[in-house]
Amino acid sequence: MTVNVQMFEQIREILGPRLITTLGYFREDGETGVTAIESAQRGGDASGMILPAHTLKTEARQLGAEQLGDLCYRIELAARRCVEIQEGPEDMLVLVAQLRPLFRETLSFFERETNPLQTRRQKRTALGSTGL
Repeated sequence: MTVNVQMFEQIREILGPRLITTLGYFREDGETGVTAIESAQRGGDASGMILPAHTLKTEARQLGAEQLGDLCYRIELAARRCVEIQEGPEDMLVLVAQLRPLFRETLSFFERETNPLQTRRQKRTALGSTGL
């Protein structure tokens, strides 16, 4: 599972209507972060991967997106190691290649879970075909 559903439901309860705003920031910041990580990978700049990976890791984990958070953690650690031993991030290509698809999958989950039409449809199904 891409997202820890129990954790996401707790966050939804805590944030209430602010969840939609928070997810909007996550979408924008995440897209920027993924693009920065990919660009740094292509440019051989391991240090340019550290901050966006760290930021995306933190934001993902705060929303229950554990799988994305873990991938970003692995990218962050590998990038730090590359900087410490003064190597390029060429060996990180496999990790970076997984990032955008997982980010999109995570966003899809959040969109499904916060779509008002989907929520009403689930309630109607739970109540039975009559809706009452």
